[in-house]
Amino acid sequence: MIRAGIIGGAGYTAGELIRLLLNHPEVELRWVHSTSNAGNPLTAVHGGLEGDTELCFASEARLDEVDVLFLCSAHGQSSVWLEEHPLPEGVKVVDLAQDFRDEHDGFVYGLAEWQAEKIASAEKIANPGCFATAIQLALLPLAAAGLLTDEVHVTAITGSTGAGVKPSATTHFSWRDSNISVYKAFTHQHLNEIGRNLRLLQPSFDRAINFVPMRGDFTRGILASVYTECAASEEEVRQLYANYYAEAAFTHVATRPIDLKQVVNTNKALVHVAKYGSKVHITTAIDNLLKGASGQAVENMNRIFGLDPKTGLKLKASAF
Repeated sequence: MIRAGIIGGAGYTAGELIRLLLNHPEVELRWVHSTSNAGNPLTAVHGGLEGDTELCFASEARLDEVDVLFLCSAHGQSSVWLEEHPLPEGVKVVDLAQDFRDEHDGFVYGLAEWQAEKIASAEKIANPGCFATAIQLALLPLAAAGLLTDEVHVTAITGSTGAGVKPSATTHFSWRDSNISVYKAFTHQHLNEIGRNLRLLQPSFDRAINFVPMRGDFTRGILASVYTECAASEEEVRQLYANYYAEAAFTHVATRPIDLKQVVNTNKALVHVAKYGSKVHITTAIDNLLKGASGQAVENMNRIFGLDPKTGLKLKASAF
């Protein structure tokens, strides 16, 4: 059994990760660390785990008891924590924050649809951002084929869980319900990793990625609408995407338009591609807490330890 520990156990991402690890056939969840909740049952924070576990939040990170460590603290905290807590030799790390997504300090960017082989031999994984996952899955085949030649335009909408568990003016029910809004237009932090990785795939790509994120009046999921100029025919583009994702464990190219309910509560990513005149339009859908965070983290763990990537991740979509 793979022994796992979690740092920062109180948020939405950690709650999903705990659920996945408790039900993973090859994992023993040894402890979940939380400074503010130490001693309290996990179920006091994550009510959906009632009846699934009797674990309590740990006050100390017992690093000698684990084979893999998941970091679920706020952005900027992972690097600080690792500096203050040297890891025993052999302990793998999966960081769900953005601290190491530029792959410094030996971290590997954990998007398997791009670099599955590097992930399999990695000691430390930087899990991709949720928007970054959805948008890169829309563009990876074009970049790999050298077909990104113009500006990219993206509009993507996310559920309220994407803003984290801490209440704010734009997350409480009264404001979010029956509402929609734009935020961080053209400045979202995930643009850094998206641009970096696309240019590694296609060094000649030097055009802007115009990203307008939106807040949706639902709890989970991301739907991204992406378009750019493309000289290839629709048949050629469809074949390009089908070939690129033919061996992907969780990313599937759909022949019909897609929607969020097809992926919510799963680790799947759906991609739909079409041509409109000279423009190629790609739609992607993921669950921001699973394929966009905790599910992808478990997928990366599976690859590091030589398991089938789908182990513990055969989840049912919320179709209705």
